[in-house]
Amino acid sequence: MSDNQNLLAEQRRALILEEVRRRGGARVNELTRKLSVSDMTVRRDLDALARQGSLEKVHGGAVPVAEARTHEPGFEAKSSLELRAKEDIARVAAPMAQPGSAIALSGGTTTYALAQQLLDVPHLTVVTNSVRVADVFHAAQRAPGGDPAGQPGAATVVLTGGVRTPSDSLVGSVADAAIRSLHFDVLFLGVHGISVEAGLSTPNLAEAETNRCFVGSARRVVVVADHTKWGTVGLSSFASLEEVDTLVTDGGLPQHARTEIEEHLPELVVAGDPA
Repeated sequence: MSDNQNLLAEQRRALILEEVRRRGGARVNELTRKLSVSDMTVRRDLDALARQGSLEKVHGGAVPVAEARTHEPGFEAKSSLELRAKEDIARVAAPMAQPGSAIALSGGTTTYALAQQLLDVPHLTVVTNSVRVADVFHAAQRAPGGDPAGQPGAATVVLTGGVRTPSDSLVGSVADAAIRSLHFDVLFLGVHGISVEAGLSTPNLAEAETNRCFVGSARRVVVVADHTKWGTVGLSSFASLEEVDTLVTDGGLPQHARTEIEEHLPELVVAGDPA
């Protein structure tokens, strides 16, 4: 029985590896449908293949080893991944932004979900390098009845400027200079990857420097990242786990990862866990 199970696992992982190499990457939900197995089974297989060095995990799936550290999906491609988890994380993280405070939101689809939860927090000053995040606040102000003059509590939004990345973040010297000159009560930071060894990382070198500036300008750093980001390592690290005050993630994060994180971070908040 055990031998059959091992054989099936090996066959399944061979098929996964073939799919990843043939297509240049694959999503977890695509692999579950193709193989008719559970989400958890695919994730275990990807973990095993990653440990072997056969592929590298990225958020929501895997890519070939040669591409993983520099592969940066566009915003639309990322926005459909782990949608429920991102919404849960956003709801839990939103109360960490106090009325009247100055906050920063980095680029990313999780911070985009968070921005939508922050629209009702009064008198925020929001600094962001995300075109998509800025659009959330601007759209709310342009909506019927949403004119800032008639909405005294509407957020003041500052978009940093800079060079646009595939994920619609603004990076580079202009963004970095703007961020360094400011001070934030809380930074809500989306990440490409997070691990004990590499800390927080991204495949984009310029974005790494911009995120480093964000971390340096914030009194409190809150990372908002779904469980698929754990164990993923991008090309460039920009902060260690010890520089993070709070990680907000979802219930898909396995227990062993929670234990590791709690050894390095002051606070781990898991959306969906009992308070």
